Amino acid sequence: MQLIDIGVNLTHPSFASEPKGVMERAQAAGVCQMVLTGTSLEDSELALLLATDLDDSGQRLFCTAGVHPHEASNWDGESHQQLRALLGEARVRAVGECGLDFNRDFSPRPLQEKALEEQLALACELGKPVFLHERDADERLLAIVREFRDRLPAAVVHCFTGEKRALYGYLDLDLHIGITGWICDERRGTHLHALVRDIPRGRLMLESDAPYLLPRSLRPKPKNGRNEPAYLLEVLREVALHRDETQEDLAQHSTDCARAFFGLPVLACTSNSEAR
Repeated sequence: MQLIDIGVNLTHPSFASEPKGVMERAQAAGVCQMVLTGTSLEDSELALLLATDLDDSGQRLFCTAGVHPHEASNWDGESHQQLRALLGEARVRAVGECGLDFNRDFSPRPLQEKALEEQLALACELGKPVFLHERDADERLLAIVREFRDRLPAAVVHCFTGEKRALYGYLDLDLHIGITGWICDERRGTHLHALVRDIPRGRLMLESDAPYLLPRSLRPKPKNGRNEPAYLLEVLREVALHRDETQEDLAQHSTDCARAFFGLPVLACTSNSEAR
């Protein structure tokens, strides 16, 4: 099996001492390609640097570039041009992580919406897909994305954790859906068990969101409590279970979906892991 992790926060300080080890463990588990998440302009620069330094082949590590809603207060007149320059780099495959977060509201909502709209406009202009964040803001996000959708190549709602209304709204706009270890959480993720059945093949992708969202069903658990791309196999297992698919089948169609969405190359991958 080959897997693609579409959301890895490899720039997080917890990975600073061993980013190469994280990549090697992921590859050993069958996670052959990863998309590193950029959450600010500075963070996006670092994600690009890591992808370049850790992957001489240019075939395995890619990244996004954008400004997260938490950082929307920092979006200013120069941000547009800085982001445009980043999006011109070959390894940068999507705009984001951008979107709306009305749960924590670390940036005022009007500024979140302004930063999102300008990033969506840039994605339309440059023909780039978008990596979206949403918390407690599905109706407003849908309204904003709808205005750009006809010109937007594609968009994925990453780390989907919402309810049926939100999922169907996103699917009606022909958006993609990213599923994380949230589905493995018996306290707050069980509603996703039924919903993942409704995501069509070709619109579903898998992600770790590492170092966050360590799958609670993972055994044994790492002593450091940190999630890694290597644990994407646990997300695969849980999603396959609730979609009534084999892990091999889910791995195939979610990987094909991710490759098409991000424009990633097909490559041979040797895995030391087998489907459980």
